[in-house]
Amino acid sequence: MSHFIVTDRKTDYLLPPSLDDWLNQDHLARFIVEVVDQLDLSKLTRQYAGRGSKAYHPATLLAILVYGYATGIFSSRRLERATYDSVAFRYIAAGSHPDHDSLATFRRRFPDELSDLFLQVLAMAKEMKLLKPWRSPELTRFCSPKRTHWAGLASVLCRHGGVCAARGSILAAEDAGD
Repeated sequence: MSHFIVTDRKTDYLLPPSLDDWLNQDHLARFIVEVVDQLDLSKLTRQYAGRGSKAYHPATLLAILVYGYATGIFSSRRLERATYDSVAFRYIAAGSHPDHDSLATFRRRFPDELSDLFLQVLAMAKEMKLLKPWRSPELTRFCSPKRTHWAGLASVLCRHGGVCAARGSILAAEDAGD
């Protein structure tokens, strides 16, 4: 008799497993999907003409980018690969796999809108006490008592110029006693 738990990868499931069951309720991916669902994406959706093949919904692409940036994955090719390899990315993409070209085109097509939306995600994270602004000489670093993922998103905003607005709005809110 063996003292090991049997690992059988060839047995099929009676019913397909749900991705919802594979992530903790407090997982960052769930938070990002919830926040992105609350954002007004009408500026993005109106710019799709409906010609050609069906496009991925901007909410899906945005959530993939936000989660990727928050976890340190910036490359469109790596984000695409993550939708196959990572349960969290599969959850965000709802089992779909946007290709790297779709992700890169989305990022290039909407730089100003994405910057504004990223700021809204950071503001919601701060409002929910997941983000704590921290003053540094550059005012671009963010830390969190629960999660350090936001530093990646904030540093991307810095590189793309959006953090100038983030600095001002977050520090103004902090100075106002928020």
